[in-house]
Formats: sequence, structure tokens, C-alpha cells
Amino acid sequence: MSAVLPKLVLAYYGDDFTGSTDTLEASTIAGLPTVLFLDPPTPADLGAFPEARVVGIAGVARAKPPAWMDEHLPPIFASLRKLGAPLVQYKVCSTFDSSPRIGSIGRALDIGRRVLAPTCFTPIVVGAPALRRYVLFANLFASVGPGTFRLDRHPTMSRHPVTPMNESDLTRHLGAQTSARIASFDILALSSADPAAGLASLLDSKPDAVLFDTLDVASLERVGALIWAHAVSGMYAVASSGLNYALTAHWHAAGLLQASTPMAPPARTDRVAVISGSCSPTTATQIARAEQEGFAAIRIDPRALIDETAADAERARARHMALAALQSGHSVVVYTARGPEDPAIARFDAYRTERRIAPDLANERIGGALGTLLKDLLLESGARRAIVCGGDTSGPASRALGLHALTMRAPLAPGSPLCVAHVRDARLDGLEIVLKGGQVGGADCFRAALGRRI
Repeated sequence: MSAVLPKLVLAYYGDDFTGSTDTLEASTIAGLPTVLFLDPPTPADLGAFPEARVVGIAGVARAKPPAWMDEHLPPIFASLRKLGAPLVQYKVCSTFDSSPRIGSIGRALDIGRRVLAPTCFTPIVVGAPALRRYVLFANLFASVGPGTFRLDRHPTMSRHPVTPMNESDLTRHLGAQTSARIASFDILALSSADPAAGLASLLDSKPDAVLFDTLDVASLERVGALIWAHAVSGMYAVASSGLNYALTAHWHAAGLLQASTPMAPPARTDRVAVISGSCSPTTATQIARAEQEGFAAIRIDPRALIDETAADAERARARHMALAALQSGHSVVVYTARGPEDPAIARFDAYRTERRIAPDLANERIGGALGTLLKDLLLESGARRAIVCGGDTSGPASRALGLHALTMRAPLAPGSPLCVAHVRDARLDGLEIVLKGGQVGGADCFRAALGRRI
């Protein structure tokens, strides 16, 4: 193993935009300058970020069916392989959002193995203690407030409208999406006197993929050491940001990477424009708290946004109200729902089903409409900081904004940093933006984005 890290240590594809910025944050705060592109970068694109040691591509595979993955992922993976990093990561959410029909991580596993590493085992790292996600004996747990839940009993993920989690054993959950042989390297093996020997013994059985337990910083460091010992010869991984925390923990412990100076919190700004397509109770709490703090909260009807004959009028209605609030000095949040019990969700589902609009197309239209609305609000109000809530919303919204690349500006909520948007439209270049997963952040997340002390 080399005693020096290569210039480019990792290349990754994020299966949604919010998760992509999660990895952007994990790598940047560890001391690895990272740039996240919206499309496979050209040499000229890369040349604009010569300091980058991690390069990512933000994607939308989490909201797409397997047929879409079959068409789009192979050329993306091939472009990442050409970058020459020793490890290529398919970045997934730490709640493992997926099903055989939508966002199939199993299909991504199969495609990546075929394109990138057909002879090497694929490590799977999902637990991310920094985000309060843990894997023990192959079962995934996630914390909400003061409680920690097995994923099939999680108050949100067990009832997710698109990819409900009814199995917390990730080998079983993933086994329903792929025929690949998946082995588990559990916490007892990680804590043994010689975990490297234990992994070597497990690999003798020729598994296609190995799922690693992750509980705390100590287990992360051991996972990072085990994976890096194999990654120096080339590897494909399916993982949350837990992989990035694991690798950097090992690199720091081994003296391969110097810790970076802690980043300052967001500077103050006068207004924040927020759009939300999230149905999460976490986001609902954030909307309610923001409203209490003086944000103008404006509901927008998602049924109208997926109806091409009604979308412009509904967007114009919300734009008029939101722009008036911003121009009077108030921050604003435009939202489609307040939590999973909001009656708007049932009305939307019935409307979408009646019109036979596929879920991924509906997400595309909603996200695109909200992104177009946000662009109008920013250009007309002069506000320079924004938040987009919802993993399925962030992708089409970012494209509607015309984003080209993102780098990290400051930490905000774990997994959702404040980023600098690199935009070819000079009017929006340098915009500060947060792409926030629905379940990420505390109740004061929106107010914290103003840069004020909480």
C-alpha cells in the first residue's frame, strides 16, 4: 500500500442531489477539496477546479426505474472510471431508499460491478454515525429526535410514499433487488483482534459484495482501513457518506491526510428563499418553526404543478405572494405539504393516479416547477441564499436553476451543507444554496441558514 494518497482519491455518483452534497460535505470537512458536477465533467470543467481531490456527479437515479438505470448509468460509470481514482462510489442515502421498481440499489450494484470492477468484491457501507445512522448485524437503524428505530419501524421510512422500508436487514432488502451474493461483515468481526484476517476468510467464499456494520468512529476507522487495503488496486463501492467518513478516519489515523481547519458557520444574510417538495415530518417541523420566526409560509398545490395546463398559473400565484414577502424583507418558504399526514398528499396521489402520471415524471414536474419558481424569486428579489428541500425535488430544481457545479461554503446541518453554486448564468453564479434531505436538520434549520446565532 502506498504511503501517499493519490491526487484524486475518489470519484462518485450520487443517486440524488441532497445525498450528493452529503458526500461533498464529508470529504471537504475532512480536508479533501471536493467539487460536485451536475453532468460528467469535461477536461475543461475539471481544469476549473485544479485543487479537487474528490469529484462527484449529482444524479437522480433514486427516483428512476431500473430501465432508466440500464440506459444512463453505464456511460456515467465509464466517465468516472476515466478519472483514474482508485475507488468509484455509487452514493446512496443512509436510509437506503430503494425498491425493485424505483431507485433499485441492486440494479446499480450489478451495473457498477459489470462496468467498473467485475472481479473485485463491492464494499457496501451504509451506517453514518455523524448522521445518526447505524448498521448492526446487517440491520439498519436511524435516529429521529431522541429515539432510534429499526428502519422497518421508522416513523418516516416505514411509510415512505415511494420506497417504504419493510425490511431492516439490508442483505435481505438488497437481495430482493439483485441476484448478487451479499455477505455481512458484522461488528464482532470488526472488533476482533485481526479484522483483516477475518475479511480475507470471508472473501475466500467469493461474495460479490460485503456489507460492513458501522456503529461508531472506531468501527468506521476499521472499515476504512479494510476497504482502502483493497481499493488501491481499483474498486467499486455502494455506500452512503459512511464510506467517506470511514476512509478519511483511516487516512487521518494513518497519517495519510492532515485534518483541515474547521470551517466557519454561514455568514449572515438578510433573506432566505426556501422551496420544499418534502413530505417528511422533519421538514414539516422546520416549516412550522420558520413561520414562527417570521418566514412567510406559502402553500403550492402539487396537483397543479404536474398538470401542464395549470402549472404556470399556480406558479405565478405562489410567485406573486413569495416575491411580495421577499421584497418587504422577509424570508419565505414555499411548500407542497406539511408532513406525511397532510391531506394534500392523499389528494395528490389520487390526482396523479387518475391521470396515470408515473411517480418519477410527477417528481420531475414538481421539482422543475419549484426550481423555476425559485429562480424567478432570486432574480427578481436579489436574495442570494436558498434552500431546496427533498431529495426527489432537488435534482430537477437544480437543473431548472441552471447549476453547473457545487463546492462547499460552510456547514449548516449534518449532511446538508451551505454550498456555492457555480452557474454559467452570471446573474446566479455564486448563489449560496442548501440541498436538504427531507429528514435532515434540526427544527431551526431554516433560521440557521440566515447565519444568525441560534
